[in-house]
Amino acid sequence: MLSSTWRSRSTRSVLVIGAAAALALTGCSEKSTGSDSDATGSGAGGLSIQPVVQVDSEGKEVPAADASNAADPAGDGSATCPAGTSIAMAGALTGPDAALGINIVNGVKLALDQHNKANAGCQITLKQFDTEGDPQKATSVIPEIINDPTIIGLVGPAFSGETKATGNLLSDAGLVAVSSSATNETLTKNGWTSFFRGLAHDGVQGPSVAKYLVNTAGYGKVCVIQDNTDYGVGLAASITAGLGAAADASCSASIKKGDKDFSATVTKVAAANPDAVFFSGYYAEAAPLAQQLKSGGVDAAFVSADGTNDPQFVAQAGNSATGATLSCPCGPAPEEFTKEYEALIGQAPGVYSVEAYDLTTILAKGIDGGKVTRPDLLEYVRTYQGAGLARDYQWNADGELSNALIWIYEVK
Repeated sequence: MLSSTWRSRSTRSVLVIGAAAALALTGCSEKSTGSDSDATGSGAGGLSIQPVVQVDSEGKEVPAADASNAADPAGDGSATCPAGTSIAMAGALTGPDAALGINIVNGVKLALDQHNKANAGCQITLKQFDTEGDPQKATSVIPEIINDPTIIGLVGPAFSGETKATGNLLSDAGLVAVSSSATNETLTKNGWTSFFRGLAHDGVQGPSVAKYLVNTAGYGKVCVIQDNTDYGVGLAASITAGLGAAADASCSASIKKGDKDFSATVTKVAAANPDAVFFSGYYAEAAPLAQQLKSGGVDAAFVSADGTNDPQFVAQAGNSATGATLSCPCGPAPEEFTKEYEALIGQAPGVYSVEAYDLTTILAKGIDGGKVTRPDLLEYVRTYQGAGLARDYQWNADGELSNALIWIYEVK
């Protein structure tokens, strides 16, 4: 478990500046890192993603949360539960955006490892399901989870598109689904009764980041580029609205997920001569886009959000990532959490690792309290209130957090 000395501190900041806390996730071995990167997930010159500031919906600084009272997945060590009690994780574990899903499942693993070591009478099993981040594949994977009676809770789905495609199935089954990463604003407006979002949605992220870009960074003209995923489209709309007059419609552009040639978009952006380019999408496209903008003579600042906020962006973009601003509704990893994570996983935590750990801890606390059926665990989460490492967790009737903020990061 996390050390008692760490948990007993009366005050501390979750913000840890340095190599361990910079979200410097080691690169996944199956990923291509490109000539300007190494196998550690750092780009050329040792670049990494560093936390800068937490902001509210007005783009103004908000102090980091105090994690000293965060829930401990180990509990008091006296829990009992039926043999075979399981939770699932569903998300991209392979494919072009797999690093994001791997960050999540590793956070789940850490929480369960700490729980199971402390509670001999309650061993919670993790069952992993790879959706590749593909909504179509998710529609065949999620029924497998639903049809397994030992699974009483789900961490996921991970991406917005797959969540949208399967939310009704999970809601109809009454299986609690806590997502550490699906941020499309509309997900909680579908009448689902079992979906709970563990971080701010894009309707919060968009205005927060937009006002930070205009009022703090001082950008007067921004080109917004989006991919065609549910996440990319929704976030781009929110960012554009938040930017107001600073969003230049003449250089807005759309790309397709999987595209690698952005020459037409680069030409369009170069002609507009903006102060910044905001990309709404994932790192697999963000990296080559940043490279091609740079090689195409675009000197504008490169800005993106949580879909890009992963060391694989730095690894794949190389020197072109230097100075990029990346936002996320996810918080940086506390120092002791990072040590525990690295000891178990063998690499530093990444985007969504802390949220996945917190959400798994909530499920484990419910199970330890005797909520070992789907209906009981669902009701436990619905009425839960407590502190985590990243933030306080309490949900409204729609499954949204009662309070959620945004972090700004920079590639340095």
